Amino acid sequence: MNLFVIAAVTGYVLGSLPFGWLVARARGVNIFEVGSKSSGATNVRRMVGPGAGYTVVALDAFKGAVASGWPILAWHTEALGVVGLVCAVIGHSFSCFTRFRGGKGVATAAGGFLVLMPTVILIALIVWTVVLYSTRYVSFASIVAAAATPVAAYLVGESPLITIVALVVGGVVIVRHRSNIVRLRHGTENKIGRK
Repeated sequence: MNLFVIAAVTGYVLGSLPFGWLVARARGVNIFEVGSKSSGATNVRRMVGPGAGYTVVALDAFKGAVASGWPILAWHTEALGVVGLVCAVIGHSFSCFTRFRGGKGVATAAGGFLVLMPTVILIALIVWTVVLYSTRYVSFASIVAAAATPVAAYLVGESPLITIVALVVGGVVIVRHRSNIVRLRHGTENKIGRK
């Protein structure tokens, strides 16, 4: 089987692991029926509790890191790691285990990019933190960080492949936040700390 196919299928399956749904379900909550109806860490944190939310962040980031890291370790090819990450983000957003529902891919993308470009993801994390604590909107912080990631990749001199993937994945993350963008425009988006 083609190595790219192996990396893609494995990445998608890893990304599809519905940790947000599983963690919430273990506490008696169907995360697809409450809050924003997303299985992402923000909705889990808001609907189930901070501990559950942080657990989901860690698990989602881990699956992104594994999806991008293992092909590089196995075949020493950056392109295969990129394929694994892109497919993991798709799997997280459209999980085959939850009828193609999922989260917005922020933590999964961050975990994968931590492997592929640690300096850039550190910059994106700083941007995310500054925006979050100045606006109290997790969604807005995620959107700005997603937009900042390809810019940072270009400025620090990452390879064209990594920069393009950062642009594509960042675009996917922003598109997945389209309902949040509507609520931000209307002033109805939830701020952190508000249930």
